[in-house]
Amino acid sequence: MIETAISNEVFVPDVTKQEARPAICIVVAVTMTIEVFLLEQLAALMPLYEITLVANCPEKQHMKSFGLNLEIVHVPMQRGIAPLLDLKCLFRLYLLFRTRKFVLVHSITPKAGLLSMVAASLARVPIRVHTFTGQVWATMAGWRRKVLRSLDQVLAVAATHTLVDSRSQLQFLTQEKVLNGCKSEVLGIGSISGVDLKRFQPREGEGFRVRKQLDIPKYAPVFGFIGRIKKEKGVLDLARAFSMLSTRGPLAYLVIVGPDEEKLSDAMREFSGEAAQRIRFVEWTRTPEFYMAAFDVLCLPSYREGFGSVIIEAAACGVPALASRIYGISDAVVDGATGLLHECGDVSAIAAGMQRVLDEAGMVQEMGRRAQIRVQQEFNSSRLSSELVAFYDRILNHKDGTGA
Repeated sequence: MIETAISNEVFVPDVTKQEARPAICIVVAVTMTIEVFLLEQLAALMPLYEITLVANCPEKQHMKSFGLNLEIVHVPMQRGIAPLLDLKCLFRLYLLFRTRKFVLVHSITPKAGLLSMVAASLARVPIRVHTFTGQVWATMAGWRRKVLRSLDQVLAVAATHTLVDSRSQLQFLTQEKVLNGCKSEVLGIGSISGVDLKRFQPREGEGFRVRKQLDIPKYAPVFGFIGRIKKEKGVLDLARAFSMLSTRGPLAYLVIVGPDEEKLSDAMREFSGEAAQRIRFVEWTRTPEFYMAAFDVLCLPSYREGFGSVIIEAAACGVPALASRIYGISDAVVDGATGLLHECGDVSAIAAGMQRVLDEAGMVQEMGRRAQIRVQQEFNSSRLSSELVAFYDRILNHKDGTGA
């Protein structure tokens, strides 16, 4: 049952007795993480803390273009393993943390987390927070899984507090002995930042404009995917399933929005057979909400997700999801109410879900309505910002019982 709405007022701690704002540092590998997820949270934190950002970004004033007057310290971190560069970055972070004497360092994304938590621990930063947003090793096997899992264990030990962006992911990491439940938690009911409801909302007119732009009939059924085009996102499974749809009734279209990081678009066309002429590819966009307006259903047949933020963004636009039943996504979709879940990697199940969408238009509309209500009540970004502000106040003032 969908709970009643709660207040979206942002929690503000009492700082009237403080002579200066506490200095904190937020570390990400690339500024895109901030631009996509953290702008509203940073805006809520700025009046309360002296914030320094660390990222692989040589442009120190980059955040001013987003309305945030925050300094960026450039540290050239890379996603992949690069031993010599990683050691240099670790040393630079250590020197930065020792020099600036931050009271709190908060990292997001795996590489930024490992390097900054170890460096902050060596520099004796008193409060060290990392946010887990998914594990690259979750779908691996053998020595690679063991090595990457052990690195997450090192990260977790070096942190004094850990946040996880979904409850099912927290359960997974606890079972895998990566996290200790005593110093780990989920803000609200999950997601890294919630949804900006002013930005993500139904836009019927914009949806028709996008369909016209993509040469899609005004009322044709449209399945959509938004994200990086990678095998682990299940895009090849999606293409195979799309080829299996019945040609009875109105023909459906498939819109794929995102960067083709593994050059899979040709393979997707090949796997979709005769349906390839009804697939539309769009380069990465900074306005995904406009494309969501053109979707009837969002598809995310992913093999791993920390939460699946795109699902709740689409839900805010009134678009339900057809997605994998895996940890993270199971927090974003209420199966049968706000979307449909299928077993991961089961092409036939994906096709069956897509066919059900085509056959039961009334069901799709009702799921879209319920999905929108749930996001409005549970995932408003101002609520997540309030949760983070309250979390910082609690741990910095030792109100969490840890005595950190």
